[in-house]
Amino acid sequence: MSVTDTPERTVESRATDGARVLFGVGGLIAIVLGLFVIFAPKASAGVTLTIIAALIGIYAIVTGIVYVGTAIFARGVGGWSRVGHILLGVLYVVGGVIIMSNLVFAGVVTALMFSIMVGILWIFEGVLAFATAAQSDSKVWSIIYGIISLVAGVVLLLSPMMGAVTLWWLLGISMVVLGVVQVVRAFRVGK
Repeated sequence: MSVTDTPERTVESRATDGARVLFGVGGLIAIVLGLFVIFAPKASAGVTLTIIAALIGIYAIVTGIVYVGTAIFARGVGGWSRVGHILLGVLYVVGGVIIMSNLVFAGVVTALMFSIMVGILWIFEGVLAFATAAQSDSKVWSIIYGIISLVAGVVLLLSPMMGAVTLWWLLGISMVVLGVVQVVRAFRVGK
């Protein structure tokens, strides 16, 4: 063992090498997934939305069973509380079964709801930017941000499906860019 090769240095070196590998592998995965999203948007969105819809459906069924079980087996629960739990449980199970019976449609609805939610959030964000512009150090940028946020939110609400497609493309582009940055970081760690 040389003077510079202390046990602490060896542990640090291994940790650095591990971080380097993790950054590199993570970056490469992000690049591949990003390219998949960009060049096969229908396939990538379809798979992703189907998985999300299936998870939501499974969650709804399990939650419904838990509510019904709670209504049946809970002690000290009043009659109306039991009825409410049973009704809620049945609604959850029925909703989950409906979702599971048509995952593609449920995925499309999920994408539309996400776009609408983002549109509403951007509108609120734009209004907030205008409301706080007077106290901001950069009033002009706050107003510009507010305008862009409001316009983007309204566009998403007027065309949620096109908005979902655009958001999906932006996700793919972001994944590629961030993946490249992460691979570059892998070569820079410890230097």
